[in-house]
Amino acid sequence: MKITKTQSLSNRAHIVDTASELFRERGYEGVGVAELMAKAGFTQGGFYKHFGSKADLMAEAAENSLAKSLSSTCDVDVPGFVNLYVSRDHRDGRGTGCTLAALCGDAARQSGDLKATFASGVENTLAALEHKYTQGLDVTEQEARAKMIDLLAHAIGAVMLSRACPDDSPLADEILETCRAELLASLQSSQASRV
Repeated sequence: MKITKTQSLSNRAHIVDTASELFRERGYEGVGVAELMAKAGFTQGGFYKHFGSKADLMAEAAENSLAKSLSSTCDVDVPGFVNLYVSRDHRDGRGTGCTLAALCGDAARQSGDLKATFASGVENTLAALEHKYTQGLDVTEQEARAKMIDLLAHAIGAVMLSRACPDDSPLADEILETCRAELLASLQSSQASRV
């Protein structure tokens, strides 16, 4: 039975969403094409009707999940972002959390195309944070960018360090609590001196 173009596009989007979640949960090398397609409800042979290679899917899944991560925080200010991002809920939501915290380590060992996808996601995230940060503050674009690079790197690092500890480890929570408090204090201090 031949499927429509609309259904084919819907199937592809479902495969991308499934891959995005599995990759964030287990990394790029932790998920095979056969398992991915079975999880999405399709046969392994159907994979190559949609994608030229696993690397193609990895890039598309990263682009998709990076955009979703960004849109999920569009309604919060920078302190709100810190509270959402550097949290136990985010830490424990590996498959649904931020792609940067889940896959930066993996992306560093992948192709230039995938790294470019991640760089674009980082730039988009920084741009959104910079825009929010500068609201009502007298800061230069360069100062805002430097502050948000520092904030984003610390937030991602906090989640990655916390995830590297056993789930029930007091250290896992301590890392998040300490980093969140330091990030919020740094924001408050810099905003107080700029208003």
